[in-house]
Amino acid sequence: MIDIKLVRENPKAIEADLKKRGDKEKLAWLKELISLDGEYRSLLQEIEAIRKKRNELTAEVKELMASKKDAKAKILEAKELPEKIKEMDKALLLRKERIDFYLMRLPNVLHKSVPIGKDDSQNVMVKEVGKKVSQKNMPPHGELLEKNGWADFGRAAKVAGTGFYFLKGDFALLDFALQRFAIDKLMAKGYTLIAPPLIMNREAYEGVTDLADFENVMYKIEGEDSYLIATSEHPMAAMYRDEIFAEEDLPLKLAGVSPCFRREIGAHGVDTRGIFRVHQFNKVEQFIYCRPEDSWGFHEELLKNAEEIFSDLGLAYRVVNICTGDIGVVAAKKYDLEVWMPREEKYREVVSNSNCTSYQAVRSNVKLRKKDGSKEYVHTLNSTAIATSRALRAILETHYANGALKIPKALWPYMNGVKEILPNEK
Repeated sequence: MIDIKLVRENPKAIEADLKKRGDKEKLAWLKELISLDGEYRSLLQEIEAIRKKRNELTAEVKELMASKKDAKAKILEAKELPEKIKEMDKALLLRKERIDFYLMRLPNVLHKSVPIGKDDSQNVMVKEVGKKVSQKNMPPHGELLEKNGWADFGRAAKVAGTGFYFLKGDFALLDFALQRFAIDKLMAKGYTLIAPPLIMNREAYEGVTDLADFENVMYKIEGEDSYLIATSEHPMAAMYRDEIFAEEDLPLKLAGVSPCFRREIGAHGVDTRGIFRVHQFNKVEQFIYCRPEDSWGFHEELLKNAEEIFSDLGLAYRVVNICTGDIGVVAAKKYDLEVWMPREEKYREVVSNSNCTSYQAVRSNVKLRKKDGSKEYVHTLNSTAIATSRALRAILETHYANGALKIPKALWPYMNGVKEILPNEK
């Protein structure tokens, strides 16, 4: 969430930012927040003044009694103050709760390079890389996977419902090869491998994202105030909640690997019976805690890492700078990497790369202690390294020919000698 100090010191900047987003509701929230914060601080001063008065009266009563003088008037005056303080504390708490409500829901302040636009049609392309091939006569990828015995959607639906799948044989091995490939690449760059909890409690989750926006796509554990994780970003962002880093311990670079669980799977069509939009998938995620002055450099580093992975897999892709109407509330700037899907002859998003600046750190109370002893909130960044189900579809459509799937050379060390995947026997 936004630091209340920023609201107090530069409300005009937040107002201008919300106008960029075209969010009239949140502009009204900002106005209410500023008013409530003024009331809160004024009330706090009154309470502090009354507490000071109570302490003074207590001292005066002691002094009068010690000198055997009449203290009744002072005692009566002092007796009225605790109840008054109690009522004012209640009023203070109500305002604090409303302030926190708005702070938790106002979006992050955007970087100046974020393009202004109403929706994803106005995202700005940064670069295009690789040769776009066409496979428009190829059957839908789900049909091709079933035909070759590489996946089973019907039996997965019988076991778990639609939006799930069984991967089989060497194609299942290819999923694990992609994970190991991404993990090894990130570890070689100094990222620490993290296998996170797959369940998070509500309190930890609220420190990471706005559950009001995200809860409808998450699986809640029945009878518990906990959720299956939608991405390993979330437990890694909550990992150091209420902790203070020493400045010399930053940056902290993490590579999280986990299954991810999403209730909503989005569009139909080619995605209905396939592995691109599913309820469960494997993902390797990059995450960084760093000093505020370093975060924009690391934002580019995370993107470069993801680009290397998809380039090494022989896939064409483009990078887009996400506009104000498509960026969401947490990121200050966001790149998407979209891979070319030869059958559709269109790009599809496979990587989301965000600099969240201090937004998550304020929510989770994660700070750094500077060398001069002062403290400030860290910055957090996250980016997909690879979501395997989406990459598998792109690999299938790009490298499939004559009834066989050619394995990208970068994955050969992880495929037990398999360099092409042939149809499985039924």
